[in-house]
Amino acid sequence: MVPTIKEIATKAKVSIATVSRALNNDPRVAEETRKKILDISKQLNYSPNILARNFVKKKSNIIGMILPEISDEFFTEVIKGVDEVTYEKGYYTNVASSHKYESLEDEIITFIRNGLFSGLIILLSDLKPKLEAVLLESHIPVVLINSNTKIKNFDTIAIDNYEGSYEMTKYLIKRKNYSKLCHITGPVKNDDSFLRKKGFIDACEEYGVTYSIEQGDFTKESGYKGCKKQLRSKNKSQVIFAANDMMAIGCYDFAKESGLKIPDDIGIVGFDDIFVAQYLTPPLTTIRVHIEEIGKNAADILIRRIKKEIMPARLSIKASSELIIRESC
Repeated sequence: MVPTIKEIATKAKVSIATVSRALNNDPRVAEETRKKILDISKQLNYSPNILARNFVKKKSNIIGMILPEISDEFFTEVIKGVDEVTYEKGYYTNVASSHKYESLEDEIITFIRNGLFSGLIILLSDLKPKLEAVLLESHIPVVLINSNTKIKNFDTIAIDNYEGSYEMTKYLIKRKNYSKLCHITGPVKNDDSFLRKKGFIDACEEYGVTYSIEQGDFTKESGYKGCKKQLRSKNKSQVIFAANDMMAIGCYDFAKESGLKIPDDIGIVGFDDIFVAQYLTPPLTTIRVHIEEIGKNAADILIRRIKKEIMPARLSIKASSELIIRESC
């Protein structure tokens, strides 16, 4: 059976109220009594009923985190960063994901209406008016991981997508002397995707090189398809810049299936520097984004908002990126 607070009280020979105060660090409990109660609760493997405690206190130490996808390594790194900070500060993280914006919106509304969450961290590519209104009406702190600079009502953390993409493209042209480049984009109507594409195009046009665009959606499968289409075209490119590392891995898969050597026959680069990028054969040249730090910053800002610390009305943080040169181009 699961141990209860009543069992602890019986063993410690104190009231249930005293046990409750001790577990909540109430200063009215003598240190000797507190230690005794904590030792007994540890012996019994007692774990407090978080939901019941929140109900009684009319406050929550649970943070909701909502992502469009959790199978991608990028998102697992974000979760890791958030969880590290929330755990350290005594909060719990509840993660949910959805592939479509409509169901993501429903998920957020459900999170808010059940009243269990003290704040939300949301990673989404676009903030539509209906969802913005729902979030504002909820009156709970929200931090968005989003690259849309037009968002004014919430704290935001964004990757410097444009600069990272521009610098990678410039490197391919000026340092590696590629004159025919291809970019496999992320999803349509995705701010990260748009800015990475724009950085690529601006650099290509500035230096007067030939370029082409293939549509992707940040998945390995779309990278495979984009690479296949590009390498089978009459005017195939010398190097493919995938808008994220997962699509770059898809490019690796097709190149190897086709008997092509990287980078001798085709150069491939990515964006994000996920953990496996360094272990590919050859290791992937990419743009490093400090993904875990994004999660940590989001959690830190949210908890400070929950605790009502004195802060600017709105924070907008841009996470830096850097070129990581390896052997794939």
